[in-house]
Amino acid sequence: MPTDLIEINPEEPSAQALARAIAVIRAGGVVAVPTDALYALVADPFNLRAVSQVFHAKGRAPERSLPLLVSDLLMAEELARELPPSFYVLARRFWPGPLTLIVHASARVPLKVTGNTGRLALRQSRSRVAAALLESLGQPLIATSANISGLPTCRTGVEVFAMMDGRVDLVLDGGPCSGHGATTVDITEPGCRLIREGEIPFTSIEECLKQ
Repeated sequence: MPTDLIEINPEEPSAQALARAIAVIRAGGVVAVPTDALYALVADPFNLRAVSQVFHAKGRAPERSLPLLVSDLLMAEELARELPPSFYVLARRFWPGPLTLIVHASARVPLKVTGNTGRLALRQSRSRVAAALLESLGQPLIATSANISGLPTCRTGVEVFAMMDGRVDLVLDGGPCSGHGATTVDITEPGCRLIREGEIPFTSIEECLKQ
């Protein structure tokens, strides 16, 4: 499939560019967008065709879950089977921002999205592009790094286009993303386990939970 590229201002994305992205997502397609944690592939997690397309675009192993972006705590609560107190402590401190929290998924989330694990990674982004898409669609979005699995994460829309041309439907090119990616922690068991350290130091998360 041909991949379209639209240049945008990530701080003030045009209504036309957003409308094009929304149309692609509603049709079950995949869009690459700039976020506060590098570029991400976004798609409808409730459309199994879209979910399959994300796995195919990245060459991602089916046992690996797909993170979701949410607009607020209420949307997160609707996606989780249960949320421990640590979730609220960390979300209220670091959201919106580059922190991904792994929780138990509710039955509403397709098992394929969780990589058949029943666990779900959630994040609220500072990105105005992501926020606008979430608000317009009124639902969570898959948001996984915009790269082929095993290759470096793309930092510009041009890099995304070069790597993912023919694999995704649309790239919103907002220029360079200078973030270090999101820190990911697992809070499905007692305590807090670091999965990946990104922009937020794990020591900051540990200190937050001790307060």
